[in-house]
Amino acid sequence: MITVENISKSFASTGAPVVALRDVSLAVGAGSLYGVVGSASAGKSTLARCVALQERPDRGVVRYDGLNTTALEGRRLRDARRQLAVVDSRLQPERTVAGNVAAPLERTGVEGPQRRNKVGSLLDLVGLSKRAAQLPAELTEGQRRRVAIARALAVQPSVLLADDPTHGVEPDDAGSVLTVLDRARAELGATVLLTTQDAGTARRICDEVALLERGVVVESGNVLGLLGKPGSKIADELLPSVETSRSEMGRYDRTVDTVLIGFAAVGALLPEAAGRFDVELATIGGGLTRFGDTPVARFRLGVRGQRADAALAWIAEHGASVSHPLYGLHNVAA
Repeated sequence: MITVENISKSFASTGAPVVALRDVSLAVGAGSLYGVVGSASAGKSTLARCVALQERPDRGVVRYDGLNTTALEGRRLRDARRQLAVVDSRLQPERTVAGNVAAPLERTGVEGPQRRNKVGSLLDLVGLSKRAAQLPAELTEGQRRRVAIARALAVQPSVLLADDPTHGVEPDDAGSVLTVLDRARAELGATVLLTTQDAGTARRICDEVALLERGVVVESGNVLGLLGKPGSKIADELLPSVETSRSEMGRYDRTVDTVLIGFAAVGALLPEAAGRFDVELATIGGGLTRFGDTPVARFRLGVRGQRADAALAWIAEHGASVSHPLYGLHNVAA
């Protein structure tokens, strides 16, 4: 388990110091896939370097399984770093795909037959077995990222750190990169910590997520658990947008926003409530998406009927989040 406790980090500049992190705390469970979401200037890369033990925070502590790594020096620091690997997208251009993956094994003295077997299994994991003899220049950017992940996994780390692994990668290729990170967690048992500017990345593969803004964690927690939380910034980033015209909303007795999680809720909860309470529940905005294998819907509902309040209360009692929309620019079209 990785525990980040109130770390702060600043860098000298010609004027006042630039503060990259302010009292950041995270708890990354063993075997989880944790995403840190934020803009390019949010402090994600600085956080990743601190967790990777490449930067020392000015204040605070980074712990691995309870061990305070902040004060480690020399051999003890090197031993701690062996638990983790950082995905470095810079490949050796003169070496083949297989040669790049083999490089860390060569440095640690793994013998030929064992090294070849290991490289083969890693290339199979990242879906590039047929590209083993090619050079990096012959690959797409997404394929090169997958090679970099395979190389990082060669040392069998317990923790894998990926800083913006899909940045600059075409959407189709980006999906393959994320699949590989998920397989590293599922099949190799690695704890994966990734940073990303794209909230969609967190939606596709992350168990837990933190939103970083100007060096501060403004929200964190289990992804599915945050979706129905009123006022959640992460939920607003991850869920389908909802826009409805005032005239459309005016056709109903009331309008509400609801978040439905899981196959049963998405498929049956609203029709059952409509029939049980003899009300009309019309979807007038929002949409459906997936978080991993779990379907999630955010709908704006137009409601008609004398037992509307009872129907909405019943929906909420059965696990849906129900809230009244705010009449702002993001919610109501002119």
